[in-house]
Amino acid sequence: MLHTQPFMVEDVEQVKDLIRHHPLATIVSAPPSGLVASHYPVLVEPDSGDDIVLLTHFGVPDDQAHQLGRHEVLVIVQGPHGYVSPGWYPPGQIVPTWNYANAHLWGRVELLSEQEKLRMFHDMVDRFEGAMPCPRSLTQNEELTRQVATEAVGARIRVTRFQARFRLSQNKPAELRDQVIEQLGQPGPYSNPALAQFMRQQVV
Repeated sequence: MLHTQPFMVEDVEQVKDLIRHHPLATIVSAPPSGLVASHYPVLVEPDSGDDIVLLTHFGVPDDQAHQLGRHEVLVIVQGPHGYVSPGWYPPGQIVPTWNYANAHLWGRVELLSEQEKLRMFHDMVDRFEGAMPCPRSLTQNEELTRQVATEAVGARIRVTRFQARFRLSQNKPAELRDQVIEQLGQPGPYSNPALAQFMRQQVV
């Protein structure tokens, strides 16, 4: 990751917020057999203070491919992103860019106990079902939940370091950033309301 200012983010809460809103993570390991990457949703463990602790699961036998617990893993979280056309800049400018937000987080994996794994599954389903008009709950069928849980390994990842980069036109004048946000919110081939909203929230 390029360490280009003013795009780097060091605030832990900003990174946690990115993860909460974009929870599908890419988890990369480097066992002796070669690089392995998987994609799983992650939760930010509550009450982790200034630390970042993630909860997730790996399908069996994915856990063996990663050799969980034997080495460090890299977790990649991708937030809103999109193309920024030079046509949104003043005449004469021809170089486009790509705005985005992402975080790279390194840590070691701790395997969850069966009880912790079940609690994590309950929390994960409740987290995402909470937005539904009639939320489903794993408590509706505990036997099925335990059966399905046997096909996965629960994991806690204690992040030891991270790098986050939010490239959101911070290197441009305020009026040009406003123009980019406006254009991203308009209909067109590169319409991107989610990125426009993220820029409004993050760039002062």
